[in-house]
Amino acid sequence: MFPIIGLIVLLVMVFGGFAFTGGALGPVMEAIPHEMLIIGGAALGALIIGNSMAELKAVGGGLMKIMKGPRYKKQDYLDTIFLVSKLMKMLRTDGPIALEPHVEDPNSSAIFAEYPRLLADHTLINLIADTLRLVVVSSGTLDVHAVEEVMDNAIKTHHHEVQGPQTTLQGLADALPALGIVAAVLGVVKTMGSIDKPPSILGAMIGSALVGTFMGVLLAYGIVAPLAGRLQQIIDADAAIYHTVKQIIIASLHGHPQPLVIEAARSGIAHANQPGFAEVFDGLRGR
Repeated sequence: MFPIIGLIVLLVMVFGGFAFTGGALGPVMEAIPHEMLIIGGAALGALIIGNSMAELKAVGGGLMKIMKGPRYKKQDYLDTIFLVSKLMKMLRTDGPIALEPHVEDPNSSAIFAEYPRLLADHTLINLIADTLRLVVVSSGTLDVHAVEEVMDNAIKTHHHEVQGPQTTLQGLADALPALGIVAAVLGVVKTMGSIDKPPSILGAMIGSALVGTFMGVLLAYGIVAPLAGRLQQIIDADAAIYHTVKQIIIASLHGHPQPLVIEAARSGIAHANQPGFAEVFDGLRGR
């Protein structure tokens, strides 16, 4: 919702400010379709050249993500703490054999089934289940630092994958001013071919060419770059839940007391999604 509001504010202030200061919107509006055909077509072609179909679809998914905002809310973090804490408690008290069926098939696990929203997130569930499966098959003999390294690699790989659309959008933002210049140069070439026309006509043609530069810069720094920046914010925000999982698992494997493990994980969550101390520990007691 906010990106749409921001886009409206941007357009109103730019074009409204131009009109308010005495500028004639007519010639600009007349030139925009032609300039956008060149700039937009060139931008689309560049995207196709530089990306596979899967990556282009991912850009579309990234734009949808911008409209929806971060995936994980406060309740998701609370549920994650409950889920991973319950699994680690089972490992500690009942041993690897009791935990094994839950991590081998999370979809059939009664524990995972308590958190259907988390169960629908395959990346999160795989991070939990795959890590604990390592612990189970090793019967607890794995070095904790090695487990942490495996989790870091999994998180890094996922982060690199989801960051692809942001990188593509930022690259497009960097290219748009130059594509605007391309459109402007073509407009100047067209003008030079009509050099014998009256000054009023030449002025209109030069103004139309300059709209290309204007649109390239506006699209780059007013729209696409902010979208890329917002997508990066969302990617970073969503990545925090994986670090919450890692914090609980690694600290538990180190043998730290559960209250310390949980509080370390809770306090590491951004304030906007951070559950209260009582919410976490009262919830754990009720489970």
